[in-house]
Amino acid sequence: MLVKLQDLYFKPFISEEKIQDAVQQMVDALAEDLKDEMPIFVGILNGSFMFVSDFVKKYPHPCEVTFIKLASYDGVKSTEDIQRLIGLTQDLTDRTVVILEDIIDSGNTLAEVHRIFKNENVKQLLIATLFYKPEAYKKDFKLHYVGIEIPNKFIVGYGLDYNGLGRDLPEVYQLKTTQHMTNIVLFGPPGAGKGTQANFLKDKYNLVHISTGDVFRYNIKNETALGTLAKSYMDKGELVPDEVTIDMLNAEVEKNADAKGFIFDGFPRTNAQAEALDVLMNTKDSQINAMVALEVEDEVLVSRLLERGKTSGRPDDADEGIIRNRIKEYYDKTAILKDYYSSQDKYFGVDGVGSIEEITERLSTVLDKL
Repeated sequence: MLVKLQDLYFKPFISEEKIQDAVQQMVDALAEDLKDEMPIFVGILNGSFMFVSDFVKKYPHPCEVTFIKLASYDGVKSTEDIQRLIGLTQDLTDRTVVILEDIIDSGNTLAEVHRIFKNENVKQLLIATLFYKPEAYKKDFKLHYVGIEIPNKFIVGYGLDYNGLGRDLPEVYQLKTTQHMTNIVLFGPPGAGKGTQANFLKDKYNLVHISTGDVFRYNIKNETALGTLAKSYMDKGELVPDEVTIDMLNAEVEKNADAKGFIFDGFPRTNAQAEALDVLMNTKDSQINAMVALEVEDEVLVSRLLERGKTSGRPDDADEGIIRNRIKEYYDKTAILKDYYSSQDKYFGVDGVGSIEEITERLSTVLDKL
């Protein structure tokens, strides 16, 4: 799930479990190296408070703990001007001092730490950082213990903040670099009015409607590489592999890279396809926000489709047996996906009976909350 802090969105990056594993590995390494002495662990406030707390609770030998506070961040940018705000009070002569940093990027804070301890006559000064950005590091100071190397992206959580927010999160989130998009999977049984509602929603919310059927027809008609590949399977009576469909959808998403979001219509149909769509959206720095399904009683659907069959010219709208089979097939397929998205709290059933305007209003109520 995305996290919004003021004007920015952040996406999940490092799990709580992975963080705790890294902390334990650092504890084990330090405990082995310093087993014959009592070190002084120095946390750098504010960010390191959570890391230091977990670290010393796991540390198996006697130790001392203290903190210093430095100011090195303004918003999401590391500043060059660092001030020592709170200093040390105890005598550090001939003591082993271990700096516990939450994150090291440019190394500006680390340079100030070395300046502070230069005249303290310590036995040794060791640097331990939970997170390290090698791409951003500009200094030559040795890092003795590193928990997790990360790319040069802004992160929050586990003590790290954005303008004071996000420190309380037990896991780490990465800044989402693209604008916030609203992406929905729209479902509805035959005759539910899904196509009509998709048109209203795409106009109202400035979303791009991607109909899998339309995408297939376009690619096959225009003999694209993907269309030709898909047709080769269809001509043999075989199902088109999911990866071919995903590649087609990816091309559509790429065509509309600046979109405010997408309505996916006709895909996914299986758990595997839903998982593949999640992976695709993650590569776009986004996610599926909701599966929205129009819910209409079978008898109403049958009546609607038989009425539509009088003018549509579609033979599958004129045969009640075929209609009921289509409805059954829809529920058989969507039941699986309902469970998939419900497990993520992303399933929204919407009453599909009423005027077009009433149904649009119900759908809008769901989308407005995403």
